[in-house]
Amino acid sequence: MQIGAHIHDEDTLGVGKERNADVVQCFLGDPQGWKKPAPPLTAADVESSGLAVFVHSPYVVNVASLNNRIRIPSRKLVTQHAAASADIGAKGLIVHGGHVRKDDDPQDGLTNWRKLFERQADEGGFGVPILIENTAGGDGAMARHLDMLARLWDEVGDFGAGFCLDTCHAYAAGWELGDVVDKVKAITGRIDLVHLNNSRDEFASTRDRHANVVDGDGTIDPEQLVEVARAAEAPVIVETPAEGQAADIAYLRKALN
Repeated sequence: MQIGAHIHDEDTLGVGKERNADVVQCFLGDPQGWKKPAPPLTAADVESSGLAVFVHSPYVVNVASLNNRIRIPSRKLVTQHAAASADIGAKGLIVHGGHVRKDDDPQDGLTNWRKLFERQADEGGFGVPILIENTAGGDGAMARHLDMLARLWDEVGDFGAGFCLDTCHAYAAGWELGDVVDKVKAITGRIDLVHLNNSRDEFASTRDRHANVVDGDGTIDPEQLVEVARAAEAPVIVETPAEGQAADIAYLRKALN
């Protein structure tokens, strides 16, 4: 099982190796901005490193939005980041499920997701798998509740959409971790990546505050996180505080391999 971390450093591959990772995740630009990605690494860098790489899209992306000033640049940013991810040999692009506003019809947000995949299918695809990630809160969220996730998959599943399971987000949204893998796979048929994060807050808090898997201030039993990873049978990325990532990776490798 590949185990690694999200690296908040320009030397993604070097720092990943220092933390004894098999796989790393990174941004290809400002995570809070709308600028075109400028990858800090190349396909040759990735190949020579021996590490697998996943890319996370900027947090500002909201494909579901009914606001043209958000949805249209979001679509553009996803396609740009997908192309850049393909160029460096990344294994996938993670995109948050997004949300609609309080008085909007959620179905319109789900339809906007389908339109993204339809339009890109006409252009020959994204070049890398698009992995939709579950989110912790938001009443109009597309991937907070399992029933809404099922509706989303009715729209995008036939286009080969992938899924990224975030354990902190799931726990904060009120998903029981004991059977979360079975429930998600019953909807999506797949889990392509696990963001194995502990939570600083209690169950169903709707708060997205990550903690280290071990030796931190997390409220999830680390053994329960291990069981989620084991059941998912997918690469594992910890998006946890940097100072504890090496310990998180070591703990998970010992428990899972």
